[in-house]
Amino acid sequence: MQYLAIRTAIHIAAIFAIYLSLAMFIPAGVDLYFGNEDWQVFAFSAVLTGGLALAVAAATQGRPPVLSARFGFFVVNLLWLTTCTVGAIPFLTSSLEISLTDAVFESVSGITTTGGTVLTGLDSLPPGILIWRSLLQWIGGLGVIALGLFVLPFLNVGGVSYFKIESSDISDRPFERFSTYTTSLIAIYVALTVICAICYAAAGMTGFNAVNHALTTISTAGFSTHDSSMAFYDDNLPVLWIATVFMFIGALPFAIVILLFTRGRIESLRDPQLRVFAGYVLIFILAVTIYVRLSSDIGFIDALTHSAFNFMSIITTTGYASSDYTAWGPFAFACAFVAMFLGGCSGSTTGGIKAYRFLILFELVLNGLRRLVYPNTVQSVRYGDRPVDDAMQRAVVLFIASFFILWLITTILLSATGLDFISAMSGALTALTNVGPGLGDVIGPVGNFATIPDTAKWIMAIAMLMGRLEILAVLVIFTPIFWNR
Repeated sequence: MQYLAIRTAIHIAAIFAIYLSLAMFIPAGVDLYFGNEDWQVFAFSAVLTGGLALAVAAATQGRPPVLSARFGFFVVNLLWLTTCTVGAIPFLTSSLEISLTDAVFESVSGITTTGGTVLTGLDSLPPGILIWRSLLQWIGGLGVIALGLFVLPFLNVGGVSYFKIESSDISDRPFERFSTYTTSLIAIYVALTVICAICYAAAGMTGFNAVNHALTTISTAGFSTHDSSMAFYDDNLPVLWIATVFMFIGALPFAIVILLFTRGRIESLRDPQLRVFAGYVLIFILAVTIYVRLSSDIGFIDALTHSAFNFMSIITTTGYASSDYTAWGPFAFACAFVAMFLGGCSGSTTGGIKAYRFLILFELVLNGLRRLVYPNTVQSVRYGDRPVDDAMQRAVVLFIASFFILWLITTILLSATGLDFISAMSGALTALTNVGPGLGDVIGPVGNFATIPDTAKWIMAIAMLMGRLEILAVLVIFTPIFWNR
């Protein structure tokens, strides 16, 4: 890496830190409105962070370097590290009186839209802290979309290129100007959030809770204003169905959502990953609904509602819970475990392995089996009606192999901190897939991460960042060749 590239990356990160410091005035205003003294904390954090970031930005101005994949990897990692660090400052300086470890964990969990929390007593926390948690997840969700659509596909480590899925002709690009597409993305993201908040309010939530939950629903992130999460509304079925619908929307490729709403491109719904995603969502919901209905005295509508809500939350890596679904029986427990791997679509706010990788992996396996029977046959791996190039095939195999290796390593490391096997195994999984709750009594859907050791929190924070950046984008910067000139 050249000095010029590192300096420019630091400049970009400083500019983004300035924007994030400006966002701190939102919770400051909320606290001021509700008469909470923490508004001073947010105002001070905004001024301090903004001033330091402005100084760094001014000191690192200069001629930009030649763009390269190495520069892209470095910028992506530095941006997310900077955002997580800045996001932790209000937690650390607020009236919560939490440790540096907890402040960083909460910030990383928010920015990566994981949704695991170390905070308790959420129902009585200052409103500014609650809205800041939700804002971090909303900003993180927007960043995840941008990462999946614009950055990782062109670094050949994750995601399906927007220009390759929106049209049958790669040269046909409906948004010639990047700014036009970006504006459409932000406008639709904001509009969906507003609509979700209005629906929540109409279903009985207070205005403040509706806004908070809308911010964390459309970003498939999962922070709630209640210790019991969405179990607080377990008897309000309309709220649970509203959440289910908007979690599904958040898991869709936003490139396709934009084409659909701005261009009326119905044919964009033919994207193969949509069918895969919708298919396994439907299978899990119906299977668990039938199982719960037959194995308990819960009515069909209640069984369907809670199965749909909880498994949509798990699959889309949102992290809400309306009940302890691990207590529904061994079949539901096993389904919840498997569902934690899945994720939504490429270019969405979700984590997990994602539908398009399962599709490409299935094609690779099928082609491998064909070649066992017909060794001389030459058949391309296809994504719908398109051939998948070697770079994409390699990226999918590398990701899945790296994912399972890291899962095993993280499980062993968490076990070494004293966590029981279920907590360590599911904690490693939920961190890498950005799901939020794990399994078991400690970090399960009715628990949180407050009581786990500090060392385990740092391990999980690193895993959350690696999972959010699609693993390979982080691993590559630890290779010696990356830093060679």
